[in-house]
Amino acid sequence: MIASVIIPVFNEAQTLGDCLMSLVRQAEQHQGIEIIVVDDGSTDNTADLAPGFPGVRWLRQIQQGPAAARNRGAREARGEIVLFMDGDCIPLDNWLEEMLAPFQQAPDIIGVKGAYITYQRALMARFVQIEYEDKYDKLAVPAYIDFIDTYSAGYRRQMFLKVGGFDQEFPVACAEDVELSYRLANLGCKLVFNPNAKVIHRHPDSLADYLKKKYKFAYWRMLVLKKHPNKILADSHTPQSMKAQLLLFPTLVASLVLAFISPWLARISLTIFLLVFLTTIPFIIKAIAKDVATGCLSPLLLIMRSGVQFMGISFGILNNLVSRTVSKT
Repeated sequence: MIASVIIPVFNEAQTLGDCLMSLVRQAEQHQGIEIIVVDDGSTDNTADLAPGFPGVRWLRQIQQGPAAARNRGAREARGEIVLFMDGDCIPLDNWLEEMLAPFQQAPDIIGVKGAYITYQRALMARFVQIEYEDKYDKLAVPAYIDFIDTYSAGYRRQMFLKVGGFDQEFPVACAEDVELSYRLANLGCKLVFNPNAKVIHRHPDSLADYLKKKYKFAYWRMLVLKKHPNKILADSHTPQSMKAQLLLFPTLVASLVLAFISPWLARISLTIFLLVFLTTIPFIIKAIAKDVATGCLSPLLLIMRSGVQFMGISFGILNNLVSRTVSKT
């Protein structure tokens, strides 16, 4: 099976080398594998890595965003399967084999999703990994899923190009993969999760970086839901407990403010807080089983996550409304 691995990069000289070394080593063990790096206008010395990997195709373009870079790589690819990898990831030695296996086993499989792991020991990075694993548990249940993210993704190239690839309305690496997944799932395409197709990643290791990432994702997710409102209530990867926390967060904040007015309102605030805490219990139990320290801190982190996500959702909705108003004028 001929396959193309596409890596969009922007100023990733510090991480891309490790990614390519692993991919080149794996490609040598499989016939018909090409590796394509799409340099999206890097201003550092990313391009200097090219001579060190003579078998890798390098494409360069002015900066247009990761969606455009991936789409260009797919257009110029030779493989019937296009696999996507981020330049800050390192695939495990069996990644190629595991990503291609579902396509080889079933000709009607259109997309495959892999999984993250990390070796970081910072508490926030450990928490992020448990977050991903919580979603992986949910993704492992259905036969088919509606979510493939681009750090470890594969598609049949013909269908990928037929639907137009990634939506270039998303200017940053955030939620464009969700939008494509929903688009394919809505067309009835079969997408599957292979937890054995693992890549090593460096997660946010500070609270500030983590919250910034959660805000950005929530913000751009509103554009996704604007395009796919049928996914507002449920999808294959978002725990319902997270949605409950988002709905309860503004009520909790309002009740805490009102608690200063009277003891009766304070009791309402306590009730709402207990409801929020109850939604975190399944995650806490799972987290403590893996990492006691992270599990004990997870209620606070989950509430903080809800806060920044609520802000991201609010400003994302406002952006959609403004964009709609501008388009009508």
